[in-house]
Amino acid sequence: MVYTTSSLFLKSLSLAGITHAFVNWGSDHPAILEELQRQRSQAEHKGETSPRVITCPNEMVALSAAQGYAQVTGKPAAVIIHVDVGTQALAGAIHNVDRGRVPVLIYAGASPFTSRSEMKGGRNEWIMWLQDIPDQTAIVRQYMRYTAQINSGRNVVQIVKRALQIATSEPKGPVYLWARREVMEEELPVTLYDLLSMKPAITVAPAALSPVDARTISNALLTALHPLIITSHAGRNQDVVSSMVTLSTLLAIPIFCTCPSTVNVPFSHPYVLGITYLSPGPATDSFEEQLRAADTVLVLDSDIPWIPSKCAPKEDGSARIFIIDGGDPLKTNVAMGTWDAALHRGVELICRADAEVAVGQLIDIVKENLLGDPLKLETFTTEIKNRIEQRVQRNKHVHDKWVTRLNSAEHVPSVTADGSNINIITIPHIMRVLREVTAPIASTSLIVNEAISNYGIVWEHARPELPGSFLTSGGSSLGYALGACIGAILGDLATNTARGTMKNYNLVTAIVGDGTFMFGVPSSAFWIARRYNTPFLTIVLNNGGWRSPKLSMLAVHPQGYGSNALSAEQLSVGFSFDSNDEPSSARLDRISPNYSQIAVAATDGWAWGRRVSLSSKEVTMDDVFTHLNEAISEAVRVVIQENRCAVVDCVLQTL
Repeated sequence: MVYTTSSLFLKSLSLAGITHAFVNWGSDHPAILEELQRQRSQAEHKGETSPRVITCPNEMVALSAAQGYAQVTGKPAAVIIHVDVGTQALAGAIHNVDRGRVPVLIYAGASPFTSRSEMKGGRNEWIMWLQDIPDQTAIVRQYMRYTAQINSGRNVVQIVKRALQIATSEPKGPVYLWARREVMEEELPVTLYDLLSMKPAITVAPAALSPVDARTISNALLTALHPLIITSHAGRNQDVVSSMVTLSTLLAIPIFCTCPSTVNVPFSHPYVLGITYLSPGPATDSFEEQLRAADTVLVLDSDIPWIPSKCAPKEDGSARIFIIDGGDPLKTNVAMGTWDAALHRGVELICRADAEVAVGQLIDIVKENLLGDPLKLETFTTEIKNRIEQRVQRNKHVHDKWVTRLNSAEHVPSVTADGSNINIITIPHIMRVLREVTAPIASTSLIVNEAISNYGIVWEHARPELPGSFLTSGGSSLGYALGACIGAILGDLATNTARGTMKNYNLVTAIVGDGTFMFGVPSSAFWIARRYNTPFLTIVLNNGGWRSPKLSMLAVHPQGYGSNALSAEQLSVGFSFDSNDEPSSARLDRISPNYSQIAVAATDGWAWGRRVSLSSKEVTMDDVFTHLNEAISEAVRVVIQENRCAVVDCVLQTL
């Protein structure tokens, strides 16, 4: 029996608890492929491999799948890619796992360093000269928590353990290991393999607020007239959600979620006043109103709590601001300019503390003050309780007003640029129907949102309740959702198989724009979905192109030349095949890619697809909901009952 560094590397991954490797093979992986086949042929693994190999024809999809896996399980997966070119092909997914603080172990081979048969695995193909670059790690180093070269199989277990220890400690994130081909071919003693063991890596324990800081923040919240909690990512630890609701309820503190990546607080909590990605609209208007009125602001695990040029707390310093972040409260990975929130005049404390621990500390102190000595209550809490009661009524009024606005948008026609009504499909219509169709399985559903310029609208109208039931990438690179759905399903199955329990998700839904659908490399993603039986629903919000660049242009040049463009195609952000330069109110007749059929073709007919496109001249609002209900109901049935992917391409008013 021959064991190599590759044998010990894979065993180290397994001993560390990594169950899945999303792979894209190349000329640097002969020893790994050989070891995997040895595993399949030996009784040790019963024809399987450890970790389980998930073949991915595209590297960005592979890393996006690993991200979805980690987001659902809380545990890292491995991604194995090919030298410098495979590292580059990870593309924007590298940005997403960094900004999203997602633990992933990435391994890349590298070109051999010998060329005259000096060692096994030396150069024997022409590409090996081209792929040998001066600093392969430099491609990704600034996004990694840790990078290391494997120089021998004799200490590979220590390298893997250290990498994972760093990846899973705050601030969590990706790590990158690499090795030359000769090193991975190094033959090692059988005893080294047989005796290989690993105690799970000990991650850095969650930090608490200092007693002084905890009391300072608690007293500020207790005595505030208009306190406000801003959060974006606290719900990545699902145990934080109930604690945040408790703190909010005790003091009737309103909560606003800015640029969220997960469910931080249930939609139905009466003190949740909105969700915003800080783009123009009623949600941001409401947030600005709350922020301007706030005299105490608690920023909890938020990368972008506000945009100074649009809205910020009072600039005179009268607003007391407290920032808590579990990993990087100063955002040291932002290179140019400043992280403006930390420099606001009102900032009193910036604390590196775990959200669950910190909120628990605040709750204890608040309860101590509200439920303590009766004499103290009489002198100290009467006014506080009056303030709390006033906030209860005010918060409920704002929350109910928000819900009323959403309900109205879900039942009324679309409005054209000239202000006239038009009976075509809108995102609120789609989300209302999706919510109604999936209501019986809402507690076992996951939505992966990559609607980009429509992020906030999808969030609001999805009305998510349960921790972990709604995800985004946490970054800004497009193409995440399709791969993430695959990883989420595999992670859910792996976790519950190990526990002997039922799967958490009966339905996983990706909601994407037509641009993000194509960024997601659908031919690769749906191929993987069929190969590994990970059926999910995709809803394409087809507005005919890239809306975000147009909005960015209009924000800087509202009356410029671009504002007078006759069509998205003329502006070069449209996806229609006909270069129609004539203005149109809806352009529902545009000729554009048939997105659902891309999935069908990639799976040789296994995936199901339908386009829903309605003409404003021929349909009523009842027709809109009938067509949507029929398409989405059938798509959900296909996913759940037939275990196949389904894609519903919803043609919206053109951007």
